[in-house]
Amino acid sequence: MILTTVLALALSYLLGSVPAAAWVARARGVDIRQVGSGNSGATNVLRALGPGPALLVALFDILKGALAVWLGSALGLGPFPATLCGVAAVLGHNFSPFLGWRGGKGVATSFGVITAAAPVAGLGVFVIGVAAILLTRFVSAGSILGAVAAVLLTLVTAQPVWLILIVTALTALLVWQHRENIRRLQAGNERRLGEPK
Repeated sequence: MILTTVLALALSYLLGSVPAAAWVARARGVDIRQVGSGNSGATNVLRALGPGPALLVALFDILKGALAVWLGSALGLGPFPATLCGVAAVLGHNFSPFLGWRGGKGVATSFGVITAAAPVAGLGVFVIGVAAILLTRFVSAGSILGAVAAVLLTLVTAQPVWLILIVTALTALLVWQHRENIRRLQAGNERRLGEPK
């Protein structure tokens, strides 16, 4: 079982490291790391290439997180190690060997993990995150609020302690990945969704 767990974690990391944003952008003749924020994620693809490619990237990144959890379960792992496979996918997304150990900020992939592990909490995260983005037009703020809401929702829905701790760790990583966005929000110069550069 230890060997199976290690194999599942490694496969999940590799799955997460597939840089959908970079590859979709490259197919359009764009190096996503050289435009906009330089981030390999759906928001930067939206600003660089439009809603169609961004939606494709977002769905793929969500699926990476969910598939990693399901992979762990399919290999006979329990809920805890299967969810750790989801964490491995997030780490692969954020620190991809295909992008020189860079990547995205893990928002969509973390959402996929949370939804696969705790569907009710995932639904709540989606509603709160999207509502915050629509109200403020700050993708970063919506992402952070959604992540914080994930911790609260796992508490409110009485999820296992180990899952609450995993979601808390994913939230902390997501907030850290958004540290530059937080500085810009505090300074009042963060770009709103749809706002020209």
